[in-house]
Amino acid sequence: MDQTSGNKGAGRRGLAVAAAGMLPLFGIVGSARAADAAETTFDRVRRTKVLRVAALPGELPYFQKDLTTGAWSGACISMAQDIAKVFDAQLQYLDSTYGNSVLDLQSNKVDIAFALNPTPQRALSITFTHPMITHPFGCLAKKGLEPKTWSDLNKPSLTVVFDIGSLHETAARRYCPKANLVGYKTRDECTLALQSGRADAHIQAALLGLSTIGKNPSLGPYYLLSDPTVALPSCLGLQREQPDTRFKEVIDAWLDMARGTGQLREWLLDGVAKFGVTRDQIPATLTF
Repeated sequence: MDQTSGNKGAGRRGLAVAAAGMLPLFGIVGSARAADAAETTFDRVRRTKVLRVAALPGELPYFQKDLTTGAWSGACISMAQDIAKVFDAQLQYLDSTYGNSVLDLQSNKVDIAFALNPTPQRALSITFTHPMITHPFGCLAKKGLEPKTWSDLNKPSLTVVFDIGSLHETAARRYCPKANLVGYKTRDECTLALQSGRADAHIQAALLGLSTIGKNPSLGPYYLLSDPTVALPSCLGLQREQPDTRFKEVIDAWLDMARGTGQLREWLLDGVAKFGVTRDQIPATLTF
């Protein structure tokens, strides 16, 4: 070994000693973080008996938070409670939004995010379960207008509204391009436009439209639109964890069972009922 190699060897030994001396400062923390990062969702939920869920305030029929007690209810809360039983776990809720719930999964803040459409953009960063429901689109309309197809709205004389950046906007622009299309920041603003006569139709997915009727009975009924039928899957979002797919396999099995037995439909109908929507207000052709 030459002089340079000897110096390098001594330097390496010195660094090793220094690193060992610093273990009490950050080595243990680093090891713990590495262990946490290596632990899969399946193993962590089984170990801690805690299932972390993204919860969305004000997003009935899926979620509702009692501002007085902090208690959660809604269709997806019922689902989460049933999933927790599979793991013999307790639920832990994180207040979130549809957009933020994807980020919450990426940053390992939650284990499950409900009611997400599996868009290609989202699939770049998270994975999705089997469909929870296939969610058809339709609209609320002014009195006297009873649309059955998208072409019934595709007229220059009609003003069609939607919430900006949503799949409602995507559907409206694709199937009603001849209508006067107007976007608003929120669905509530769209509802106000329809109530005030500034809009003729408000594009909404079925469960959201029914919930709007529950809050504003005078706006009913809800119309499912066909020719074509526009329906998108709504899934549960999960962290992508290859090659360990055990957690996803359990959730998929749970979904298939709950949907096949009709339990998912009951939870969803109970969710819209919280808004006062009766079962006879639900279109006969609407299936979950």
